[in-house]
Amino acid sequence: MSTVSPSTGGARSRPKSLSRFRRRALAALVGLSVPFAGMVGLAAPTQAAEAAADPSASYTRTQDWGSGFEGKWTVKNTGTAPLNGWTLEWDFPAGTKVTSAWDADVTNNGDHWTAKNKSWAGSLAPGASVSFGFNGTGPGTPSGCKLNGASCDGGSVPGDTPPTAPGTPTASDLTKNSVKLSWKAATDDKGVKNYDVLRDGAKVATVTATTFTDQNLAPGTDYSYSVQARDTADQTGPVSAPVKVTTPGDGTGPGPGPREKINLGYFTEWGVYGRNYHVKNLVTSGSAEKITHINYSFGNVQGGKCTIGDSFAAYDKAYTAAESVDGVADTWDQPLRGNFNQLRKLKAKYPHIKVLWSFGGWTWSGGFTDAVKNPAAFAKSCHDLVEDPRWADVFDGIDLDWEYPNACGLSCDSSGPAALKNMVQAMRAQFGTDLVTAAITADASSGGKLDAADYAGAAQYFDWYNVMTYDFFGAWDKTGPTAPHSALNSYSGIPKADFHSAAAIAKLKAKGVPAAKLLLGIGFYGRGWTGVTQDAPGGTATGPATGTYEAGIEDYKVLKNSCPATGTVGGTAYAKCGSNWWSYDTPATIKAKMTWAKDQGLGGAFFWEFSGDTANGELVSAMDSGLR
Repeated sequence: MSTVSPSTGGARSRPKSLSRFRRRALAALVGLSVPFAGMVGLAAPTQAAEAAADPSASYTRTQDWGSGFEGKWTVKNTGTAPLNGWTLEWDFPAGTKVTSAWDADVTNNGDHWTAKNKSWAGSLAPGASVSFGFNGTGPGTPSGCKLNGASCDGGSVPGDTPPTAPGTPTASDLTKNSVKLSWKAATDDKGVKNYDVLRDGAKVATVTATTFTDQNLAPGTDYSYSVQARDTADQTGPVSAPVKVTTPGDGTGPGPGPREKINLGYFTEWGVYGRNYHVKNLVTSGSAEKITHINYSFGNVQGGKCTIGDSFAAYDKAYTAAESVDGVADTWDQPLRGNFNQLRKLKAKYPHIKVLWSFGGWTWSGGFTDAVKNPAAFAKSCHDLVEDPRWADVFDGIDLDWEYPNACGLSCDSSGPAALKNMVQAMRAQFGTDLVTAAITADASSGGKLDAADYAGAAQYFDWYNVMTYDFFGAWDKTGPTAPHSALNSYSGIPKADFHSAAAIAKLKAKGVPAAKLLLGIGFYGRGWTGVTQDAPGGTATGPATGTYEAGIEDYKVLKNSCPATGTVGGTAYAKCGSNWWSYDTPATIKAKMTWAKDQGLGGAFFWEFSGDTANGELVSAMDSGLR
C-alpha cells in the first residue's frame, strides 16, 4: 500500500516523465548531430555566396596634356562582405604605358600591367571604394581588365558591359566666360548613372543630365570638351569625340597682348597661410592678364639637392570651389591639389603665363654651398623634382635664388668666383631649352657682391637675371640715416655710393651681360624707421617702424592708406607719418622706372611679390602699362 497520497504521487510522477522526455530529446539530437552538421556544410556555400566580397573596377582618363595623360582606376566592393586585398590586371596597346603611379604598386610584363593594393588600401567594407592613379604616355585605353582573376564588371552582375560613348557634345549659348554643352545619352544594359564632363582632358563636373554649363572661362581662349558615361556598377565607358570651343575675346583677352618685355611676379608658397593670398587672387585682381611669368617661391636647397619647401601648401592643400581658379573644388582622392594644381588651372585659363620654380631665397640659400660641390648631381636633383610627373606640366623652368655666390647673405659662401657658372652650366645641360634664370645681387659697389662671382660668364647659360634692385637701405641700420630702399638713381646725400638700380645695371652691362638678359626689380612693399624727426631723407632714427608681419617692412596696399607718399627721391616715393618714415614705390614711380628700363634696353621687370599689391592689382597694372 502506498504511503504517498495520489496528489503527492501525481506530483512526483511529472518530473520522472519530464526527465525521460529530455533524455529522448537529447538522444534524438545526438542522433541528428552528424546530419545537422552536414546540413550546415551544405548551407555554407549559399550563405557565403550571398555574403561574398564582389569587387568591380572602373577606369577614367582624368587629364590629357598631349605628350602624356593621367589615368585613375577605382576599385569598389559591390558585395556584402569585406574585401581583403585586390590585384588588378589590364592590357595597354603597344605604345601606351605607365610612367609613374601612386597609391598602388604597379608593374608590367610587356603590355600587360598589374596593380596591387598598398597595405593600407586592401581592406574594403561593402560599398567602399579606393582609387589609385598614374601618369602615362600614348593614346591607348585599357582592355582585358581582371580584378582578383575575375571580370572587372563585378561578379554580382554577370555579363555586365560598360556604357557606350555619349554623343559628341554640341556647344551653345557661348559667351566670353561660359558655354552650354549638350550631348546624346549613352546606353548601358543596366542603366547609366551619370556623366563626367572633361575640359581639355580634365574632369570639371559630374552630372546626371545630358547638359552642362561651364562657367568661369577666360575670354578669347580655346577649349576642348568631351563626355564619359558611368553605369550603375560604376564602370566608365569610352570618352566621346571632342568638341572645340573658342570663347569670344573682350578686347583685352586673357593675355598681356603684344609685347616684347617680361613682367614677372613672385608668388610665395607660404602666402596661403597668414596672408591668405592664393593663386585665384591673381585672377580676381586682374593681374593674371598683365603678367608674363610667375616665380613660385621657394623650394629648399639641402643635402646637395633641390627639395620641396612646404609639401602641404605645394600639392596637398584642398581648395573649395569658391577658392579655386576654375570654380571646381578639389576632391580627397585627386593626385594633385594645393598651389601646384591651382597654378595648373591658372595656366589653362591664361595659357600665356609661364611658371618657374624658384629655389633658395634669403633663408634657404645656405644649402647652395654644399650643392655646388657636385653641380651635375645638384642639377639632376633639381630637374627630377621640377619635372616630377605629378606636376611637370605646371613648370616651364627653374629660377635659382642664391644669396649670394662667393659672398655673404644670411650665411656666407666661399665657393669661389666660378661656382655660379659651373652650377648653371650643369643646370642648362639638364633643363635643355626650358627656362633657367637667377635672382642676383644689385650691389654695384667696388669689390662688392657683383664682383665676387662670374656673372658675365654665367649669363650665357641663363635666360635672364632678376636683378634685386631693392633693399639697398633699411632699418637693419637702426639709427638711419633714412634712405629709399629701392632708389632708381643716385641723389645728393645717398648713404652709400652705387647703392641704386642704375649703378647695378650699368655694372652688369660693363661686365658683358646683355641688357636683354636683365630685369629691373620692384618691391611691392616699403621699408621704414621710427623715431624720425626729419621729413626729408637722411634723418636719424631709433629703430624699425612697426609692420604687419615684420618690423621695418610693410605692404604697399597698407602704406598707400596709412602713410601716403609726400615726395620722391632717387626715383622712389617716401613719406613721414608721425615719427615713422617710409619709402616705397607707387604706380607713378613704377611707370617712370618701366620707361627707364625700356630706354636701357632691358628684358623687362619683375617684382616681389603679389600679395603686397592692392586687391585690384594697381602696381601690376602700372608695370604692365609702363612696359608696353
